[in-house]
Amino acid sequence: MHDQPRLAWMRIAPKPYQAMIAAGATLAESTLGPVLTELVKTRVSQINGCAFCLDMHVRDLRKLGESWQRINSLATWRDARLYGERERAALAWAEALTRLPDGHAGQDEFFERLRTHFSDQEIVELSWAIAQINSWNRMAVGMSTPVPTQDIA
Repeated sequence: MHDQPRLAWMRIAPKPYQAMIAAGATLAESTLGPVLTELVKTRVSQINGCAFCLDMHVRDLRKLGESWQRINSLATWRDARLYGERERAALAWAEALTRLPDGHAGQDEFFERLRTHFSDQEIVELSWAIAQINSWNRMAVGMSTPVPTQDIA
């Protein structure tokens, strides 16, 4: 655990950092909705063990009015009856794209579930959002970006 990142990565390479910020801004305009997007980012950050991103996205979910029960149950979304079918399809896809080293079994099934609940554009935007949070997680974990100390709201 570090008090400071290993490197000042945002300052050292500002162009890729700004490009990631810009990509995130375009994804925020999608019809996926902020709650679904934040649920996906939170779940991917849980899988990747990114403390910084997990803290940030849980805070964002709370600002969006999400209950502690849904946030706390996110790691067990398959068993908790707190998530709609659209959310379940997105979370299954997020896990499949995040856990690529575990093999690609089930991706066709998960993709077909997506088609029931999302337009082609939304599927692509969701996939970009998953790819982006995976990239953010890798930078934050790799650079050991610390979680800022804040009061819990």
